[in-house]
Amino acid sequence: MSSISPAEWQAAADALRTARSVVVSCHVNPDGDALGSALALRLALERAGRPAVASFSEPFVVAPQYRFLPGQDLLVPPAQVPGDADLFVCFDTGSLDRLGTLADRFAGARRTLVVDHHVSNTRFGDLNLIDPDAPASVVLCRELLRRLGLPLDQAVASCLYTGLLTDTGRFAYQATTPATHLLAAELLEAGVDQYEIARALFETNDIGYLRLLGDCLARIRQLPDASLVWTSVTRADLERHGVGLDATEGLIDVVRTDAASEVAAVLKELGDGAWRVSLRSKGRVDVGRVAGALGGGGHAFAAGFTSQLGLEETVKAVVDALSG
Repeated sequence: MSSISPAEWQAAADALRTARSVVVSCHVNPDGDALGSALALRLALERAGRPAVASFSEPFVVAPQYRFLPGQDLLVPPAQVPGDADLFVCFDTGSLDRLGTLADRFAGARRTLVVDHHVSNTRFGDLNLIDPDAPASVVLCRELLRRLGLPLDQAVASCLYTGLLTDTGRFAYQATTPATHLLAAELLEAGVDQYEIARALFETNDIGYLRLLGDCLARIRQLPDASLVWTSVTRADLERHGVGLDATEGLIDVVRTDAASEVAAVLKELGDGAWRVSLRSKGRVDVGRVAGALGGGGHAFAAGFTSQLGLEETVKAVVDALSG
């Protein structure tokens, strides 16, 4: 049962139906769910002859594993996003700061709509479609398209399927329900090539990433008292192997397979010396609570935050939050 009321759905649909100019966006460094949702809406509006602009924050680069997604030709650099749109729609974005360099465009829009499935969402829009029980934001995007009567063709369905596949961990995560599989079936009926999408997402890696993976796994550490396993990705790793930070998204899924640990963490060094931390739980620990305590957010089973501390100090902060 969705936590979004019929009145909230109606208000969101009416806002999109009546807006003369629409901006569609998502969080900085978009993953498959964020980018898939934004592109699906932008493509559907295009098919219906509705003007819209789609973009996301600097760094304005689509991660390699998502470059097969249709609709990327419709993306414009963030500098070209108008600051006075009738409606600014953002997907999978838990707070205003996660819009990065587009936060001011969001603030300048006449109305704003936030569509998300993170329990930690701050409901920063004029209108908010927030359902923490949804396994992915693309689920909410699909319902929004349905209520608007917008078309579901192969391209739109491929974007939605990508978000569904990535955010459910290939339909393995705890949020996956019978309704998730019914939606997947609908998208396959629309012409999605599930093998080609899965191959692009999970079975296509540059040799540099594989070598980086070896380095990161070689220094993996277990902290049994906290039931935590963790490793790190440094700027030196990225430079040595010629890999971008966005290409390391799947590393956490390898680390979390450690049988002895309930929680997994991957710490990625950012250009300013800060660390971006990804957390995963197997079910007994709410890592959304842990990330929230450290200034981030997410779900019970998948969350993250950014730390200005050093590497070891950040790991200690995670351990302290786990025991808190």
